[in-house]
Amino acid sequence: MPDWSFCVMPPSSTDIRTENVSRAILLTLITIAVFGVQDAMSKTLVQTYSPFQVTMMRYWGFALFALFLVTRQAPLRKALSSKVPLWQLLRGTLLIVEIWFFATALQSVPLGELQAISLVYPLLVTLFAIPILGEKVGVFRIVAVGVGFAGAMIIVRPGGLPLDWGVFFAILSAALYAVYIVITRKVSQFDSAATSMAYTGIIGLVLSSVVGVFFWQPMAWSDMAMVAGIAVTSCLGHGVMIFALSMAPASTIQPFNYFSLPWAIVLSIVLFGHWIDGVSLIGAAIIVGAGLVVMARERLKKGPTTVTPTLPGTE
Repeated sequence: MPDWSFCVMPPSSTDIRTENVSRAILLTLITIAVFGVQDAMSKTLVQTYSPFQVTMMRYWGFALFALFLVTRQAPLRKALSSKVPLWQLLRGTLLIVEIWFFATALQSVPLGELQAISLVYPLLVTLFAIPILGEKVGVFRIVAVGVGFAGAMIIVRPGGLPLDWGVFFAILSAALYAVYIVITRKVSQFDSAATSMAYTGIIGLVLSSVVGVFFWQPMAWSDMAMVAGIAVTSCLGHGVMIFALSMAPASTIQPFNYFSLPWAIVLSIVLFGHWIDGVSLIGAAIIVGAGLVVMARERLKKGPTTVTPTLPGTE
């Protein structure tokens, strides 16, 4: 799941025009398509190489892009000046561990089912926001969360997706990403987006490299080309994403990120020959429906221009 949470400030009301919103939606769909291709390339690589090595090389592209954006906004030393450094350290560590889990899940879990499981993270955000942010969640949203989890259980039911370590890591990935998102909301009350971006880039770069170097294997030139493709799509995806969020509020384009699920199913069928069964598809639809209900509820409660992180995913 890509990190959508460090983005840009919401556009002013004078910038929110119909044509801009339409373009933002189109760019969002393009972004999800790019990240889906990136996940497919990563899945191909982790069949041969360690997820830690692939994560390290994949994160290099993201980190360099993030730090490039930071230095355009403020000197790096200034950006690293945080009012809540321990929260930022925890946040950056959670993200890279989440990516490790997601990459490990890619080894055995088909893209469609993996994306469906990952989509429970907005529901988990609702739960984790209670102890971390002190938010009050009503019965309506609690029920929606329960329904979403029921959808996930349908996917991993007996006779459905085989219960292995890949499924376990997929669930852990979604849970850690949800905690990461909630902490991102918390630190945004104290630090700028540039500061959060700097910590995310540097911590992930250091941790992924320190661990990944112990799993290094020589790579074929064709695989190196795929790694280069991952780096390019990482920068392209995040760049288009930020451009989209400069045109419309995140709350407006957020629901369109569920396009990641049908796109992942298509890529899984075309590239890997993995078909999602009908019952699992019903479970995935339940997760999406519950997520959309929670989004709608939050939007009605907080207003249409509330800035909330939009969907991965991933990863």
